[in-house]
Amino acid sequence: MVIKVYIASSTGSVAVKKHQQAVVGFLEANRISFQEVDITMLEEQRLWMYRNIPRDKQPEKGNPLPPQIFNEDRYCGDYEDFFQSKEDNTVFAFLGLSSQPSVKVRGDYICI
Repeated sequence: MVIKVYIASSTGSVAVKKHQQAVVGFLEANRISFQEVDITMLEEQRLWMYRNIPRDKQPEKGNPLPPQIFNEDRYCGDYEDFFQSKEDNTVFAFLGLSSQPSVKVRGDYICI
């Protein structure tokens, strides 16, 4: 399973930049493997993202804003959904991951 975070590398929105940084920073800090997909550079990926966000998650006007998060082809949610899952301590379930990654330390496994 690959977590894909759809981002926009060139955006004039400070909020979008902060939201993208928050998602990517959390994934990196928790050693969750993911792939960034830059929708400003890959038209095909941008269109795929738009088509694969459920209707009930589409904005009333305009296009959905990044970051948008998928596990392979399964839609997980947007920044607001991600933030709520952090608040609820359910990020791994939100991402469709079975558990937190573990790291081997002196023969024992610990969750990080």
